[in-house]
Amino acid sequence: MPYGADRHEYLLAKGLIRPSTSPYGAPVLFTPKPDGSLRMCIDYRALNKQTIKNKYPIPRIDDLLDQLRGATIFSKLDLRSGYWRIRMADNSIHKTAFRTRYGSYEYLVMPFGLTNAPATFQAEMNHILRPLLDECVEVYLDDILIYSRDMKQHVEHLRRVFEILRRERFYVKLSKSEFALEKVQFLGHMVSAQGVHVDPKKIEAVRTWKTPENVKELQQFLGFANYYNRFVPQYAKIAAPLTNLLKKDTPYKWEPKHQEAVEQLKQALTSAPVLILPDPERDYIIEADASDQAVGVVLMQDQGNGLQPITYLSKKLHGAELNYPIHDKEALAIIIAFKAWRCYLDGRRTTVYTDHCSLKYLKTQPNLSRRQVRWIDDFLETHFHYDIVYKPGHKNKADALSRPAQVAAIQVKGMNPLLKGLFTHGYATDPEIPLAEKRHLLQWDSDIAYRKGSTKIWVPNYPPLRQLLLEEYHNVLYAGHFGSNKTLTGIAKHYYWPHLVEDVQKFVTSCDTCQRMKSSKQKKAGLLQPLPVPEQPWQVVSLDFITGLPPTTSGHDAILVVIDKFSKMGHFIPTHTTARTEETAQLFVRFIISQHGIPTTLISDRDPKFTSKFWKELMSLLGTKLAMSSAYHPQTDGETERLNQIVEQLLRAACKDEISKWDLHLPEVNRMALSVQADH
Repeated sequence: MPYGADRHEYLLAKGLIRPSTSPYGAPVLFTPKPDGSLRMCIDYRALNKQTIKNKYPIPRIDDLLDQLRGATIFSKLDLRSGYWRIRMADNSIHKTAFRTRYGSYEYLVMPFGLTNAPATFQAEMNHILRPLLDECVEVYLDDILIYSRDMKQHVEHLRRVFEILRRERFYVKLSKSEFALEKVQFLGHMVSAQGVHVDPKKIEAVRTWKTPENVKELQQFLGFANYYNRFVPQYAKIAAPLTNLLKKDTPYKWEPKHQEAVEQLKQALTSAPVLILPDPERDYIIEADASDQAVGVVLMQDQGNGLQPITYLSKKLHGAELNYPIHDKEALAIIIAFKAWRCYLDGRRTTVYTDHCSLKYLKTQPNLSRRQVRWIDDFLETHFHYDIVYKPGHKNKADALSRPAQVAAIQVKGMNPLLKGLFTHGYATDPEIPLAEKRHLLQWDSDIAYRKGSTKIWVPNYPPLRQLLLEEYHNVLYAGHFGSNKTLTGIAKHYYWPHLVEDVQKFVTSCDTCQRMKSSKQKKAGLLQPLPVPEQPWQVVSLDFITGLPPTTSGHDAILVVIDKFSKMGHFIPTHTTARTEETAQLFVRFIISQHGIPTTLISDRDPKFTSKFWKELMSLLGTKLAMSSAYHPQTDGETERLNQIVEQLLRAACKDEISKWDLHLPEVNRMALSVQADH
């Protein structure tokens, strides 16, 4: 018997539907289930457009999670056909009619697909379980979570829940229910006594997510990532290039900055921290910070193990907010925090840490702008008990929320006392400062001079200070001993002084490490030849090996380099020169195909691994075209050759005396090398 007929007979036999002569008639669709069978779905979109919406609230997921603090034992129940336990009102039955090849039918019970079905079901579950809600039970539609402090209490809680379900004739699907767990998956999260984690299954899903190739796929990726934004300190800042791509009338053109944003979000989600659950009996700590493009805050508590995060929040600045002076951006971060977390902070003493010194006087400052008065008098002072404390930026967790990951240890505004002292002494002794003030080139904030109309700090002509900044942006690991242009870009993003360009060039050309370790750029006979540009990410990729590296303690002595010719993003995978072709193929599948899909063209040199019968047959089965560079002119793939040189020089600079551990530095070098490549 066809599936549709079989399903209709089942529903008729159970008394769930009946034949209908209704003028309504929604179409029937069939969608595949994970096990390969089909699920019957009724398309009620036309009916839903005409339906007055039920405004009963579906619970906020973060509210449900907050209630679980202190629980150590969990059970999760999944109801069997819960919607069908609710009968349709007599005057609405005819509206549920649907058409099939066997005739028209209408539901006597509440079907899936009606716009008001979720709200109706949530209201029913809240009603029957109301005596236990927020005591030992949380309900989200047909998912029921029972939580307790110990096993004895948990058994009693289960008994009470089952008594209610038995009385109301709701049945549990045993195959999808779990009992007496120390950690449980609930609404895409892993919950335990330690706090809330991202569900490991979701981590694996984002790790293997393919590069979005159109607006719809990008919306799907951002929807997934945004669900977990409370775990990501830099979410608004990181996602900005992607959200900009979704703006109206913006062409969908995928660039390296978009790929970098995707990779950063993946990294942030796969390494997300454990968030503790709030204790309403303890005071809260907020750390706030702002940058040119975004503001960031983190809510924390000390529950006996030092300060730990409860949730992160960041916001991309828009419109007039981008023109706020820096202290107003800092204040805006505080306002956003109190508005978002009012349910926690109302009635509790809250300490706000900021790396902007002047904000600690915000409550007592006599001359406030209208905007500041509105924020302070009409909102903060009316509703909250709070103190603002100055905390230098190098100690402030929230700095990471609003600033890029590659910002050096010397932060734009948050300074340690030594650095602050260098600036103070420099301003006092530099004869150019009074002249700059007279010409209105400076503006002062917290004893720091900024270039007029900019957020860049004006660095006085004090050699020890300028030398320190040059070293920070060129010498250390995160700077990578880059060339003059890259070093200048890093410094100029946050600092300014006259003749900065000349000073950077002089410093870089005299760097001893660069002179000894950077390879020659002398080209071999023949020019580096660019290859045709592909039309989408990970369609054309190049493979190459970096060999001749010293063996590491893990046995690695080579790097497999895989580069996407469209986005210029890539993977640097540690391996060894004796690896068999099969092992190299496994690495390619694991790091490339599983994450980005099967490429249409693969460019490589004539390494025996890539010319072997096994490799050619594998690529043939995958439908991937092999493009070999000529035997005596590997420069055919000039772009990859250039990137290999960058990787080698960065590894030399990063490892120094730790040559046997170069593979541990490879992830950071991977990021830096792609950053350099994107700037060329």
